[in-house]
Amino acid sequence: MRRSTVVFLLLLLVLAGIYYYLNNREQPADITVTLEPETEVSYLFTAEDGLPTSIRIETKAGEKVEVARGADNAWKLILPLAAKADQAAAEAAASQVTTLRILDTVPDVEPEIVGLSSPEYTLIIHFTSGVERKAEIGVITPTESGYYVRDADKIVIVSRSAIDPLVGLLTNPPYLETPIPASATPEAGSPSPETATPQP
Repeated sequence: MRRSTVVFLLLLLVLAGIYYYLNNREQPADITVTLEPETEVSYLFTAEDGLPTSIRIETKAGEKVEVARGADNAWKLILPLAAKADQAAAEAAASQVTTLRILDTVPDVEPEIVGLSSPEYTLIIHFTSGVERKAEIGVITPTESGYYVRDADKIVIVSRSAIDPLVGLLTNPPYLETPIPASATPEAGSPSPETATPQP
């Protein structure tokens, strides 16, 4: 057999082997990538409401704190007593109102089970749009990540980290200066510590 014929046959066998391999190798499985839709973030108060012009928080025991913008656009403390407000603290509270994120909705639950038959706190906000929004705050969820909140006719869970700073205003109102209790004011005519006559 001629050498050229042998080379041709060998080349033909190699090509046949390659063809067989390519047509009989295991095909990789189709990989389907499923993109999970992003969870939509929703808030208790929407951008359509505008910016807060007054913030009022009440407890079921009757404690109240309220700050409001004056005609000069500066924040003033209305309750528990009228006073100048710490502008930075009041503005921080106003910003906090816009971060009340809804973690979940609770469609079928009795209000008394989640502390909403007699709410722990009531939040009343006035906005630049002229609308007033009221939210009743119940107990903390079992996971302690949020509060049960009734907004209009629905019950939702709102982030605890967003509500706690607002509730904190009840115990730490944003006074510009700490008010002096009336009992601490010296009576007229009484000697001050510097002028009092030392006793023997």
